[in-house]
Amino acid sequence: MDVFLHSLTISAALHAVIVLLITIRVIMSRPSTGVALAWLFLVAILPFLGGLIYLLLGERRIGGRRARAMGALRAHYRRMSEAALRDGVAVVDWSRHAGEARGLDRLGRMVAASPTVAGSDLELMSDTLAMLDRLAEDIDAAETSVLMEFYIWNEGGKADLVLEALIRAARRGVSCRVLVDALGGRPWWRSNQPARLRAAGVSIAQALPVGLVRSVFGRTDLRLHRKIVVIDGRIGWTGSMNLVDPRHFKQDAGVGEWIDAMVRIEGPAVALLGATAIGDWVLETGEAIEKLIADVGLRFGEPKGETDLQVVSSGPGETGDGLLLMLLALINAARHELILTTPYFVPDESLLRALRGAAGRGVRVALVLPERIDSRLSRHASRSYFDELLAMGVEIHAFRGGLLHTKSISVDGVMAMFGTANLDMRSLWLNYEVSLFVYGKAFTASLAALQAGYIADSVPLDPQSFASRPFRERLIDNTVRLISPLL
Repeated sequence: MDVFLHSLTISAALHAVIVLLITIRVIMSRPSTGVALAWLFLVAILPFLGGLIYLLLGERRIGGRRARAMGALRAHYRRMSEAALRDGVAVVDWSRHAGEARGLDRLGRMVAASPTVAGSDLELMSDTLAMLDRLAEDIDAAETSVLMEFYIWNEGGKADLVLEALIRAARRGVSCRVLVDALGGRPWWRSNQPARLRAAGVSIAQALPVGLVRSVFGRTDLRLHRKIVVIDGRIGWTGSMNLVDPRHFKQDAGVGEWIDAMVRIEGPAVALLGATAIGDWVLETGEAIEKLIADVGLRFGEPKGETDLQVVSSGPGETGDGLLLMLLALINAARHELILTTPYFVPDESLLRALRGAAGRGVRVALVLPERIDSRLSRHASRSYFDELLAMGVEIHAFRGGLLHTKSISVDGVMAMFGTANLDMRSLWLNYEVSLFVYGKAFTASLAALQAGYIADSVPLDPQSFASRPFRERLIDNTVRLISPLL
């Protein structure tokens, strides 16, 4: 008994020391209050294991080599911004746009070295099968280069059309590079498709490989969540769609088919989208950036349309809280209507307050979420915020047509955000994302129409019914919320 008590005393003392040391480390790293408290709670209730989890996942460590490479890339992005200004593609007629748009432009330049570029053409698409067909057609028409990066690639269905198009392109001498996240694309990496691409001459690489050794030098759950395609340096694609045919993807998850949207871009904005993808490729392969720029044909092309937009890349080591600042500025710019779609809704406190504040000052705020999602923890955490939003008059619509995966915001019919970022902590702080901030009525009208279609296929959440749900459900939701900054 004495030995047991002695061991217990030593363990308790050691746990207290670990909690103290990690508390000091958390305080000195200055995360948001919610994140800090969530980690301290986890470390306190899980002796030893909580401390280990924090050391592996608690800080946005990217490793010294990656940090240095990102520093060099940031300098390159600044030079691109200067070139855009010098070439005149960043000369925007701001009289065409809402007054707040110019402030967003200035903010984007400061936090992401991304000026608004004028004169691009954006085509919004929402039929996944048609998007895969069109993407394969664009690759078949490629003359010099194809550069692609995706979080998930899943074999089967029309996703294989893209694979075959890449193989044909490489065999006719087109320079093809494909970057797929190591974790998100793990099943694909274990298939025979990577070997087929390599055999055809396609250069492929894993983004952010995971492993025990790598976890010592960098956080292993930082993921490349971007979806970007650049063809011949003149056509770009981005949006929410992974390289998957929804008829062949996660059919056993019980959430229905994934519902996505993409934009196909021509014009000067393609260069900024390409710069993001090139930077990711350089970080993983070490290939010389000058050679890449030449191979991809990266340049500010001639105007192809009348849409003005910023390409904002975000992630650890890139922009800090830049994406969050841009989202807050966009939400706060709303005067009449604010419509948001996202599959995962786990906002930080500032984003939550911005939405509540917009509704409180009379803006119609509509939040469209899938009725069912593939993450039980995210579902519970998301529901914990609903009471506060509903109390301020925010409309919450549960989409019933599948797992709504489109990430979008439209503001007053004149400004929009569209891209790969969810409205959750992971996209804000841990994932590498790309977001388009678009100024102008034409694209925003198309996006608002798409969002209206989602709302038509949704059921509005009734505040009284939701508030009267069983105590057990409310307890689970609010308990999971305590660790929401870690999801």
